[in-house]
Amino acid sequence: MIAKKTVLSLFLLASIHLFSQKVSSQETNLSYLDSIKKSFVKDEMASCVDSLWTKELSNIDLYNDLENDIKTINIDQKVDYELPTELLKARLKEMDAKSPFNIEYNEGLENIIKSFLKNRKKSFARLLALSDFYFPIFEEALDKQNVPLEIKYLAVIESALNPKAVSKVGATGLWQFMYQTGKQYNLSIDSYVDERSDPLKSTEAAATYLKKMYGIFGDWDLVLASYNSGPGNVAKAIRRSDGQQNYWNIRKNLPKETQAYVPAFLATMYIFEYHNEHGIRPDKSVVNHFSTDTIIVKKQMSFKQISDLLDIPVTQLQLLNPSYKLNVVPFYENQSHFLRLPKDKIAVFASNENRIYAYVQHEKDLREKPFQVTRAIAIKDTINFTTQRITLPKTKYYRVKRGDNLTEIADKYDVTVADLKKWNGLKKNTVSFGKNLKILTNESIVKTIRKEPKVVKKPIEIVSDNQKVVSVETKTGKSEVAKKPIKTDSLTAETAYLYVVQKGDNLGNIAKKYNVTVEEIKTWNHLSDVNIKLGASLQVANKEIETKEENTPAPKLENIEYVVLKGDNLGKIAKKFGTSLEDLKQWNNLKDQNIALGVSLIVAKNEVAIVNKASASTFKKNDNLASASKKNTSNYYVKKGDSLFSIAKKYPGVSISDIKKWNDISGEELKPGMKLKING
Repeated sequence: MIAKKTVLSLFLLASIHLFSQKVSSQETNLSYLDSIKKSFVKDEMASCVDSLWTKELSNIDLYNDLENDIKTINIDQKVDYELPTELLKARLKEMDAKSPFNIEYNEGLENIIKSFLKNRKKSFARLLALSDFYFPIFEEALDKQNVPLEIKYLAVIESALNPKAVSKVGATGLWQFMYQTGKQYNLSIDSYVDERSDPLKSTEAAATYLKKMYGIFGDWDLVLASYNSGPGNVAKAIRRSDGQQNYWNIRKNLPKETQAYVPAFLATMYIFEYHNEHGIRPDKSVVNHFSTDTIIVKKQMSFKQISDLLDIPVTQLQLLNPSYKLNVVPFYENQSHFLRLPKDKIAVFASNENRIYAYVQHEKDLREKPFQVTRAIAIKDTINFTTQRITLPKTKYYRVKRGDNLTEIADKYDVTVADLKKWNGLKKNTVSFGKNLKILTNESIVKTIRKEPKVVKKPIEIVSDNQKVVSVETKTGKSEVAKKPIKTDSLTAETAYLYVVQKGDNLGNIAKKYNVTVEEIKTWNHLSDVNIKLGASLQVANKEIETKEENTPAPKLENIEYVVLKGDNLGKIAKKFGTSLEDLKQWNNLKDQNIALGVSLIVAKNEVAIVNKASASTFKKNDNLASASKKNTSNYYVKKGDSLFSIAKKYPGVSISDIKKWNDISGEELKPGMKLKING
């Protein structure tokens, strides 16, 4: 029993130690995104949009069901449903008194109302919930152009209130505009944007179109029929009906779908007006239009970036901004694009706009640039280094297509048929359709190597005024080399400290560019706030520079590369070099974890070079490299606005835990002027 308690105690102690190490590592490995979000000005307003509403808005089955009903329903077929005819007549008469539409009782209208009540009660409960968001938008746009507000029910028939609805013939959005019609009514449609799906702009276009049709027909029932089948078909039906212009009199001469279209519209209007009397309740009381707002976007942003920064699901962004086809809010110089968000998220966006755009720019800078070799190590010392082309094996795979044979495949990859059979274990010259063939080829790459140093035959002695002579070891013996401090030209140094403010600059991105804090720039330039003027000169570095000796240069930072060997995978390589899978994929632009034999991978970024060149053979995980930078002790004096995180970033390989340990700090608070020991 005592032994069990002892083992349990040791286990708990070990767990506490491991947990503390994990917390420490998480603390030091803050991503740029986390650091941006940590600096956000918080807004305490609760979120107005919930996941149930998001789910409803993205549901396409309502659109499919209603579209199918209108196409197939027989309005002359009687439906058994408990709704007295006399009561229905009285309610339709009340509706007719309030509406410019001709709402008169007939058996066809009664049949379609009873059919919807019998078979579509659940659908209308969901449509009622969606209407709380969309109907205020519709009513405002219709009222501006003096179009009857009842036209809002037309969007229910057209799209089931789904802005992403697309018909089989390509009609798109809440009002189902075709491409040419959308262009005709000034709706922007390009690779990024389709304003047929924009609730505000498409409703304005629909109101303009309907008002124009009313000017032609002078009857709103015929306007509805023309919206469905086109004004030409309505004009033909009038001629075939001997000039009659009442919808119910010309209905038999209209296309079959249009014959049920206006009755379906009137039936929808009835159910929305009398849903309480029929026991239909909205599934969920959702957010209304006034709980959202828009903001102009000043830099191209993806929904993923907005989601990461504002903690809002991508699906919710898609539903609030349905006109953006590629989940990207573009930026055009001559046109504004708006982002619609819940009001609480608008407040966060507006309060932290500069930080948000700084993060977007940071993400853009990380993308691969065209015509650049991302795996090459840039070395300025062309005297001591040279390049050499080497050949490495590379494995490819080819999927056999119909009509292929081994000879054609071998010629395509410049290999022999015998090799193909050997690599893939084939005994015959035939190969089955769909089989993946392994092909080994050679890939030529350029590698940078160090030249052999030249032998110095004679000792060199350099002596001048105010210089101290020191002894330097060479291959042939010792020589005397003068050790002198580097003197910085005052004019050049002054220029290096100054930055001229450009268009679009702010203190945040300038501070990031020069690896300093906003508070430091404000202190050096005696600024009372963050406002800066275009063309102003700002001091962006501390002028108190310590002189360093020529023979003790600062550590050189380089990328570490590793050539993939047989049996390697990303997991093993990440563990071997003490990094993460995500970092490996990002540094090498990998979309998945598949890697080919012989490929050169970046396994560490900006590490301290060992023996004049950083390489995988000399790299012994991040801990060893960190220790290489901790040989000399230096002091740092805390400035206003400093944090442990920002100080640790100034010293490669130094973590927050190291600074705490060297200076016996238990908390996070720092005071300006405090002396900190670094690399102790």
